[in-house]
Amino acid sequence: MLRTLRLAGVGGILAYRALFNWTSPSLFVGSLLAAPVFQLLFFVYLGREIGVADDNFYVLGNVLLAATGACVTGGTMAIANERRYGTLGPLLLSPRSRVVMWGGRALPYIGNALLVMTFTLLCAAATVGLRMPMSGMPGLLLALTAASLSGTAFGMVIGSVGLRAKNTMVMANIAYTMLILLTGTIVSRDTLPAWMSAIGSVLPLTHATQAVRACSSGADLAVVLGHVGEELAVCLLYTLMAAALLKYFEWMSRKGASLDAI
Repeated sequence: MLRTLRLAGVGGILAYRALFNWTSPSLFVGSLLAAPVFQLLFFVYLGREIGVADDNFYVLGNVLLAATGACVTGGTMAIANERRYGTLGPLLLSPRSRVVMWGGRALPYIGNALLVMTFTLLCAAATVGLRMPMSGMPGLLLALTAASLSGTAFGMVIGSVGLRAKNTMVMANIAYTMLILLTGTIVSRDTLPAWMSAIGSVLPLTHATQAVRACSSGADLAVVLGHVGEELAVCLLYTLMAAALLKYFEWMSRKGASLDAI
């Protein structure tokens, strides 16, 4: 058990340091901390001008969207960059458990997402204000955690496709746009056509968004836990999809004698 935890923890941290594109502190701060805050302020002031929703609507939605750069894009890079930097072959030759290795690579990005969301939330509270009763704080924490887990699993699915396809960052950018439009973070799902709302129900952040809005309105913890449970179910769905795709592409690479899965 100790060796397994060490493989997941140490292996994930080493891979994070080696494969993470924002190696410069200034780039890390600009890309993962500053950008979500400015995006939040943009939507808050835009919402004030058009009068569609109040500040809290955009604050909570953008706090969750802040996780996408950290966990969705990070989860994509955690896998796709193994191929990009030529380290996929040795990884596939390893006799270690694939679940442990890939799972370990996801852990730093989950932590990134929680850090970014917390930072964005604090900045929002200090600049434009945040209405959140103290009774809603435990549910808020659970919702943010669930969002970081499901977002990372979603990114791992995109990254696993990157073992065969090129330009996974294009797919990650398209996915980010889908999260803005379909999950209720910025655009209310009540205004969407039924088919778009149905797609949003199986995307990450959707149910976490419902959870944080329930926390803000003072709903019972049982209601919040229901939404968090749905978000975790979405996380499980994408985790299984990522595991299946990784297994399939590894099998295809061995079958074709191409350890780089090309």
